[in-house]
Amino acid sequence: MSHTFTAIDFETAQGKRWSICQVGLVRIENGQITEKINKLVCPPDNAYFYRNIEIHGIRPQDTCHAPTFKSVWNEIKSYIENQTVVAHNGAFDFSCLRHTLDYYRVEQPTYQQQCTLKIYKKDLATLCREHKIQLNHHDALSDALACAELYLRALRN
Repeated sequence: MSHTFTAIDFETAQGKRWSICQVGLVRIENGQITEKINKLVCPPDNAYFYRNIEIHGIRPQDTCHAPTFKSVWNEIKSYIENQTVVAHNGAFDFSCLRHTLDYYRVEQPTYQQQCTLKIYKKDLATLCREHKIQLNHHDALSDALACAELYLRALRN
């Protein structure tokens, strides 16, 4: 396993996996952070479900002038396509990416998926407490940074 990868996290505006409202991305090359991307995204129709707002605190007024995911994709595609991509609970984040790209009729990238939840078998908040990793849970960039650190630790062991 390589010490070069991309960690991602998505927050969604509602129960639909294509409703991404925040992207957090951390690029690790040779074990070092080389890029951090934190973007608010306007989900389709800027529609939110109140329970999602309660989880991450992002509201329609925060994203009404933000770019769509289709625009953000152009910025992040090179960090995902043909790369190793790591997420905590990858089943959620990778399906968000797939469903959102389908929604915008964008071709699916090829990439290798890794999941720190499968590696550690514990939720992100618990792992961060146990490993003394700083976490502002449900902020996409903070979650991606924590995931990157956990994956690096797994690679070293």
